[in-house]
Amino acid sequence: MGIEDIVNARKGDDKKVETKQWFQKLIQTSEYVGDLYSINYETTRVIIHDFYREKVGGIPSLSFLIASRVDPNSNDINFKNEDSSFILLRVMDSAALPQDREAERIRVETAQRISGETEKHWDDVGSMDARTKNLLGFAGVQCRIIGTFFLEENEQNPEAPLNLKFGSDISNYYPNRGLKVYKPNEKALEHIVNYTDPSNLQEHIEKYGNTEKVKLGHVRYASTNRKYQKIDDVPVYIYPADLLSQKSALFGMTRTGKSNTTKIIAKSVFELRTSENKNDKPLRIGQIIFDPNGEYANENIQDKDGTGNPNALKNIWRKDNSLKLKADTLKVSFKAEKDSDKKKKIWNEIKFAVENEVVTYGILSHPSDPFRRLMKINFYEDENLQIGKEIIDFKIAEQSAQYFKNFKQIAFKSPIESEYENNSEYQGQLTRFNRRVLVYRALLNKAGFAPPNRTVNITGVFNADLRNAMTSYSPARFTRKVGLINAAGQTLGQNNVSWDALAQTFEGLFHFLSTAEYNTFNQGYINSHRDNETDDATGEGWAEADLESLLEMFNYSKAINLVGGVNIQHTITIGSDYAQDIYSDLKEGKLVIIDQSSGEPELNKSSANRIMWNIFRENQKAFRNGDDNIPEILVYLEEAHNILPAGNDLDLSDIWVRTAKEGSKYRIGMVYATQEVSSIQKNILKNTANWFISHLNNTDETKELCKYYDFADFEPSIRRAQDKGFLRVKTLSNLFVIPVQVDRFEV
Repeated sequence: MGIEDIVNARKGDDKKVETKQWFQKLIQTSEYVGDLYSINYETTRVIIHDFYREKVGGIPSLSFLIASRVDPNSNDINFKNEDSSFILLRVMDSAALPQDREAERIRVETAQRISGETEKHWDDVGSMDARTKNLLGFAGVQCRIIGTFFLEENEQNPEAPLNLKFGSDISNYYPNRGLKVYKPNEKALEHIVNYTDPSNLQEHIEKYGNTEKVKLGHVRYASTNRKYQKIDDVPVYIYPADLLSQKSALFGMTRTGKSNTTKIIAKSVFELRTSENKNDKPLRIGQIIFDPNGEYANENIQDKDGTGNPNALKNIWRKDNSLKLKADTLKVSFKAEKDSDKKKKIWNEIKFAVENEVVTYGILSHPSDPFRRLMKINFYEDENLQIGKEIIDFKIAEQSAQYFKNFKQIAFKSPIESEYENNSEYQGQLTRFNRRVLVYRALLNKAGFAPPNRTVNITGVFNADLRNAMTSYSPARFTRKVGLINAAGQTLGQNNVSWDALAQTFEGLFHFLSTAEYNTFNQGYINSHRDNETDDATGEGWAEADLESLLEMFNYSKAINLVGGVNIQHTITIGSDYAQDIYSDLKEGKLVIIDQSSGEPELNKSSANRIMWNIFRENQKAFRNGDDNIPEILVYLEEAHNILPAGNDLDLSDIWVRTAKEGSKYRIGMVYATQEVSSIQKNILKNTANWFISHLNNTDETKELCKYYDFADFEPSIRRAQDKGFLRVKTLSNLFVIPVQVDRFEV
């Protein structure tokens, strides 16, 4: 042999040693259970004796088994051979053996012989001979083929260790070749359920510079989860990076562990900022949770830890020991300090430290959350006019009356001088815009939106000829409307008017627009301004359609009441838009919790839509601008059926459907939780990569679930098993569904 041959032979021997180590790690001859006697591309049948079934601690339904032709103790395993692999099986049910009818006859006859003897069983030594008992101890088990594990060289570096690979099928089978079947022990099972393809980890490194994984729980095959079955402590891990830019679903009945799982997921993503692995890049991921029940933003009794202290996700920042120590020290100083200015300074230090990590928002303040930001805007602010109008539009979206439809068509966009041919035309349009804004603000005041000032200056907004026509209006029969019109003409001639007075004034103006006297005034207005280069040179009538639509709203009490339904979102103390503030927090990698427990359902949906549209458009804009650092954002929806579009709603313009279809491109991930699989829009389900499924109690929901991955295997178990925290999990990195008992959330 030449030197090159010797080197190659040595490399081959090294690979054989490595291959043997892999097989011994995953297959233990002491865990032998039986032999595979029938196989096709989808299923197998295994014959198992009671002796081996008992020896390995039982074979639960839906448990994993391993089938292989290789002896793991052999020193001559060539990883390139077709047989040098093992098939992963899932136990589904019993399988008939040819001798089953005869075996059943013998069991029945033996049972009849000892019937009535309570101290005996038909399989006791005195009831059945040993040979018969041994033969009757064999039984068939039906298994589904999950896939094949095999070893492969590293393509970039053949000298590198072999890679364990997994294929979600089998490439070939021989019906007349036997395979030995084993139950994986704890260590082997841990490798199997936590397997992820090396290319997937490489993608995590390239995309995020992070391969951090966190413990979700431990393997649990069945509701009857008896101890000592040798799988009690097999941990199951997930990669938080799998959730980024992806859709994730949590389905299950109330009180079956959805919220607990959500908290563990959010905690795992939050902890990416303090990675324990020095090779992992710290990641600050912006997370936003829409919390309809207030269970994430507030301490609650269901999250008590082992010492009886309630946990809350909002306190996750206390996982950072240095930050926790700093906050606790400042809190002691705050309580001891007597000087009010110094107290305020310490308070702001604590607030800054906490809000650098976690921020909570809500429509109302909370006694246990002093740092909560109110999710309100000043509807009167110039910058918020259209924002507030859109909130109102959502409130009245289902109203079909024509005056509501006309109102929804109005948009408050201030005229831009450069878009007009001359200054006269611009000034005319600016006057019209200011008039509409004044009427809209008066409508807000009448609907219960407290104004920043009790009076407003209206000098120059209303034409003198119009005011005179209204004041002198006197038809033959005096009515309430006539009185309103006359009084309105006088009020519009004042410089400073109270907002309360303007409500009746604009009601009178609306009535005047339908009179013959107004038509006479309006025709004269048009004639006198048609060729005039001053004031309003647009050639339009005095009252444009949008102004008439605004004025008409004063004439209907229903309109005032519905507009007033959103005044809870108004404040005069906050000038900025909370939707933009939230996006800024997310860009900085903070955990944002929106407490919606005090809001009306339609307002919660409206605010969630606004926030989501803002997130989507901002990230979309960054994508289109070619930005390198588009912020990763993860959105959580509790009670998702209240926010997401219905299962039969194919409106692709809906923000949630668009996020589901396009969010990955714009680095927006979504985690949604609900009891109803069928309630979720089909396009969202089809684009969901990560699944966490607990108990569902009816076939309508489980049949919908069976359309995805291999959840059909678990359909009966999902309907029957009501155990809290017992989930079936499929993530982007896990290539098959794993039954898991999820750990309890603790800060």
